[in-house]
Amino acid sequence: MSPDQARAPRGAWRRFTAAWHRLLSFLLVFSVAILVVPVSLQIFSRYTSLIPSYIWTEEMARFLFVWLIMIGAMVGMREGTHFIVDMWPRLSPRADAVLQLVSGVAVLVFAVVFVIAGWEFTEFAFNRISELAELPLWMIHIAWPLLGLSWLAFHGERMVDLWRVATGREGGARA
Repeated sequence: MSPDQARAPRGAWRRFTAAWHRLLSFLLVFSVAILVVPVSLQIFSRYTSLIPSYIWTEEMARFLFVWLIMIGAMVGMREGTHFIVDMWPRLSPRADAVLQLVSGVAVLVFAVVFVIAGWEFTEFAFNRISELAELPLWMIHIAWPLLGLSWLAFHGERMVDLWRVATGREGGARA
């Protein structure tokens, strides 16, 4: 069963996070497709004389790669594949939920750090531009607090589900 099926939207918040996940999944695919353009330009300009050597392509590829990683981490959190290490034997659903709740607190702490430090990082970049492409740097730096907020939303939702299992309100934990 997929995470979206296991976590059927029960309210407005669940519908919002499901829609946010779909948008992020689309943006992940789109960013990979767009990343191909500056990287291909770099390769062709380096090894052929058919097109001029564009200096902005390196910076654009780097910025797109940052966003690709951040969006991938957001999607991975929603799908329950980010920060997962299986090292315990098979436990009962309630025991597994309690163990995941304890470890999940650390993930939420990291999410809060990304929000706070990421916002400071973004504020630092508000009036700065990149050297080559002359892009506003806040557009790249905003990925960090957005990552933290998405982790809080997605993992917070997961923690609520785990709490229900740990307290006996639902039958089994989801992956």
